[in-house]
Amino acid sequence: MGFTIGGIREIRSGTRRRARSPESTAVAEYTGLWGWDVVPGARAVRAGGGRTECSCGAADCPSPGAHPLGHGLELAAGATLEKAAAAWAETPGAAVLLPVGRSFDILDVPEAAGRCALARLERMGLPLGPVAATPTGRALFFVAPGAAADLPGLLYRTGWDDTGLDLRPLGDGDHITAPPSDLGGRGPMRWLRPPTLESAGCPPQARLLLGTLAYVCHRSVG
Repeated sequence: MGFTIGGIREIRSGTRRRARSPESTAVAEYTGLWGWDVVPGARAVRAGGGRTECSCGAADCPSPGAHPLGHGLELAAGATLEKAAAAWAETPGAAVLLPVGRSFDILDVPEAAGRCALARLERMGLPLGPVAATPTGRALFFVAPGAAADLPGLLYRTGWDDTGLDLRPLGDGDHITAPPSDLGGRGPMRWLRPPTLESAGCPPQARLLLGTLAYVCHRSVG
């Protein structure tokens, strides 16, 4: 890794002037501590008449404030504190995006169901990865890479394939907005279960969580 936990304390104390924003501090943590790649993302911009536009400048942007910047510099896992701060200074105000399908995939469920499942899984003592919450009422469970491709088969084998669950996978080619960034002008992302050194680098296999997630999602609409 590029720096130590002590280095994180240093930027939080303000001694590294280029890394004092919440976003750049998060970037340093994500690359240096959790071992994730990070991508600068577009941000939502308030326009006249209460409209929300995208900082990318495209009038017909399909996902304002929720996609990578075309000219942004992707930071690889293990980037040093100095490199993270310098790269983010080149894209001021950029959102923090995490590429999915590399270190983790995502299982996306309604937040209320996700909170219920999280409590159940913790009581069961099952391994858990980070869990993020969106301002639009979704919970994002970090699971081992490959879950998106395997999900149809897993649902079939566990008998949940024809129940119309509000559960969708995100995998290779997708990105998620990471805390503390704003998601498309709707509000900040936040952690329901923050990453740790153990959970960030080794998220659980989706099959360990799927039964519980499928059950609470089904019950929430039943």
